[in-house]
Amino acid sequence: MSDSKKYIDIKVVDGGWDIDAGQQPLSCSDLYSIAQDIKHAVMESGLLVELVAERSSVLREDVLIQIEQLAESDVRIIPGTATVSELSIGKIILVAETYEYGLTGSIEVAA
Repeated sequence: MSDSKKYIDIKVVDGGWDIDAGQQPLSCSDLYSIAQDIKHAVMESGLLVELVAERSSVLREDVLIQIEQLAESDVRIIPGTATVSELSIGKIILVAETYEYGLTGSIEVAA
């Protein structure tokens, strides 16, 4: 049985590497890796800071659309499938569909 993984990355949890009992970093693959990449792209873009700082609901919606567009710029995401919802101030959830794996599931990003 082949256990081929296309995308492999070091698993990051709460801003640091997830490590095992031997202090070695754990890995993640495929869907989790894609979700992690998109989460980090959103965090590094500065859009979350802009979202938290913005008081106008119209301009907040604009920032959410920019986050969707950023997610959809990843070549592994099907354009038009990303949706972002704001759960609370500074906390969003992004869901998108990948070409290879279908729905990526929920990607939670906190500012």
